Amino acid sequence: MSDLRVDRPAALAGATRVLIDRPARRNALTYETVRELHDLLGDTSHGTLVLGSASDGIFSAGADLDTDDDTRTRLSDLLYACYERIVTRPGIVLAVVDGPAVGGGAQLCAAADLRIASSRARWRWLGPGHGLAVGAWILPDLIGRSLGLELTLTGRWLGADEAVRSGFVGELHDDPWARTREVAAGLATADADALARTKQAATRPYLLDALSEERRRNAAAWSGRAPER
Repeated sequence: MSDLRVDRPAALAGATRVLIDRPARRNALTYETVRELHDLLGDTSHGTLVLGSASDGIFSAGADLDTDDDTRTRLSDLLYACYERIVTRPGIVLAVVDGPAVGGGAQLCAAADLRIASSRARWRWLGPGHGLAVGAWILPDLIGRSLGLELTLTGRWLGADEAVRSGFVGELHDDPWARTREVAAGLATADADALARTKQAATRPYLLDALSEERRRNAAAWSGRAPER
């Protein structure tokens, strides 16, 4: 049974909505879930895709740690393939965040073109403690080198208010899904080619270089072993 709920509701102007639905594990991502997301990003590459959670108060706890080391290694690499598809697909990706997003969940949010968040949203990029570099490919580009390095090196939380101050999100919404419907409606009336060109112009060439470098180095250095708890 899939951990993703996929539909195209009229309220989102026909955008593809993808909801992570694994509440018992705080939406932890399995290899099968990420493979399905990767395929969806490709199959819907020219349309708007909205990524969120089927449960209130959470986005995703990141990669599921309760898997074997080999699967965890492949899962980590496949997540990077998802980030690349998000960044390079012509269609816009919106991340709707109404709770914590950790590790791979935070990376999915960062890779998205727009983040629409509530005051309950917060993000954490856990990297060096797991033997990985996580988020260094994109956070300095989004919020500046100083804060980006602080978050990726220390693994501390980025809270909702600080996310607004840093520019990681534009503003906070009591009902982020209501705002998402407004944004999706506006995107549906815009010229699709112009949206794609705008996205491509903002995706500076070095961003993909940094993504590839982080992915390559993590694959070479990480055994897949989960950290001690």
